[in-house]
Amino acid sequence: MHRRVLVAEVRSFVERCMVSVGTDPKHGAALSQVLTEADVRGHFTHGLNRLEIYIRDIKNGITQPKGEPSIEKDFAASALVDGNNLLGPVVGNFCMDLAIKKAKEYGIGWIACKGSTHFGIAAWYSGQALQHGMIGMSMTNTSPVVVPTKAAKPSIGTNPLSVAAPGKDGDSFLLDMAVSAVAYGKLELCRLKGTEMPQGWGVDSKGSETVDPEKALKEGGLLPLGGKEITGGYKGFGLAMMVDVFCGILSGSEFGTNIKRWQGEEERVQNLGQCFVAINPKVYADGFEDRMQALMDQYRNLEPAEGETAVLVAGDPEREHMRKVRQDGAIHYHVNLLQNMDQIADRLGVEHLPTL
Repeated sequence: MHRRVLVAEVRSFVERCMVSVGTDPKHGAALSQVLTEADVRGHFTHGLNRLEIYIRDIKNGITQPKGEPSIEKDFAASALVDGNNLLGPVVGNFCMDLAIKKAKEYGIGWIACKGSTHFGIAAWYSGQALQHGMIGMSMTNTSPVVVPTKAAKPSIGTNPLSVAAPGKDGDSFLLDMAVSAVAYGKLELCRLKGTEMPQGWGVDSKGSETVDPEKALKEGGLLPLGGKEITGGYKGFGLAMMVDVFCGILSGSEFGTNIKRWQGEEERVQNLGQCFVAINPKVYADGFEDRMQALMDQYRNLEPAEGETAVLVAGDPEREHMRKVRQDGAIHYHVNLLQNMDQIADRLGVEHLPTL
């Protein structure tokens, strides 16, 4: 049910698809980096699985194929950026680079952004701070697909956030999470593979939990992190609103129920709000990386529960998947996803994604 594809071929395929619809080649390359990295890390919800929405929005004129983000307000350690409806990775890279530059000078860089679009995995941006020995943060608001605690309909986004912190010798803490029970794309992948989803991921049109991804995607919605109220779902709802404070409210972008729907509003500009932060640990207590490494090792060295092999910290599962990709020399994709890529290639008149 799976076929192998070389990493370089994935990037090349994304680039030729985007260029074929008029995207600036540099912008297409930025997108290909993020989507490919998602699949390399094992986040198949945000890799090739997402390619079609970027193509659609460029073709519809919702996302701009060319141009650059602009700075509207610029203070010492902060800035307000307008993404000008460009591809999310183009906007995100611009903002994170600006945050890092400010953190080098002022100890912290905090960038709020409006006018952005879907930017892929949040860890792509927070992780850029690690290359400079810094703590990185990134977050975004998203289309309202999550049903808030005690609500009847999906009214808030999955609103992912990521935090990256450097340890020693290239090790790091790298948290990347939606504040819903799972990412929206996990339900899409269940539907794509024709499998049920686990209990606790989503609800149907009546607000009852379901294992049918089609019912959750078409009629109901996702549950917030924690699930129902009795198991702490209100905490996930609260975190989703917190992300929107820093993304939508602070930047002046769309927020909450105002954000365009994931489906049915394809002609409407996204105007997502996003936030990018870089913090230089050197302006605080000395020895940050040593203490960060000690913290991670404390948990990795815990005795595993019965039936488990190891306790992992954020970023460990992705590192293991990356190791397997390097070892195998390719990414394993479900055949149904590859069939979708062939259909995209045929529609755009570009060369198919070659498999091994």
